[in-house]
Amino acid sequence: MSTPPPRDTAADAHWAAEFDADVAVEHIGEVYAGALLGAAENAGQLGETVEELESLVRDVLAPLPQLERILSSAFVSHEEKEALLDRLLGGRASTLLLNFLKVLSRHGRLDALRAIARQARALYDRKRGVIPVEFVTAAPVSPPLLEQVRQRLQGLLGGDPHLKHRVQPGLIGGAVVRVGDTIYDGSIANQLEKLRQQMIDRSVHEIQSRRDRFRPPAGN
Repeated sequence: MSTPPPRDTAADAHWAAEFDADVAVEHIGEVYAGALLGAAENAGQLGETVEELESLVRDVLAPLPQLERILSSAFVSHEEKEALLDRLLGGRASTLLLNFLKVLSRHGRLDALRAIARQARALYDRKRGVIPVEFVTAAPVSPPLLEQVRQRLQGLLGGDPHLKHRVQPGLIGGAVVRVGDTIYDGSIANQLEKLRQQMIDRSVHEIQSRRDRFRPPAGN
């Protein structure tokens, strides 16, 4: 019997520490996102606030990594961060979001902004009955077929599936659907094949009907 190779316990410990850190940040994000959405709902600005927070991450933090590092740094005081937020976002961001960012600064949680934005979107979608779905196929899929997949998933899952499609060549099974932590593969691939064949059969039938419609009478 061969002896299994020794495990790299240092690498395992490093991975576990990173995983625990990610889980902790997402939990913090969920807590603060819930507080933000509660305030936004009371102010009648729920959807606008979620989109504004996402825009802050996408349009400000992403292209300005130095700014994100400053806001996340423990070596920059809350007073300095608050002054920076006022200078950059005063008159541009809503009062609700700007005050929320200052609360995050006061608690040393501006480093969790991305997690808060992700969790805010997830909580908002849940409130509206929207179900984020990742749909991965080995080959491109036509828009009509994507819509049929969305409708089929709506019947299977309930709610309103929000389909995000991605092509991954060489995917075993042809298609994968991910809903949260649940992955559907083979059965979905079979259903897709049936849908595709139904569309082909329908197209052939329509072509046949039009051809028969314009066929000249017998004997002419």
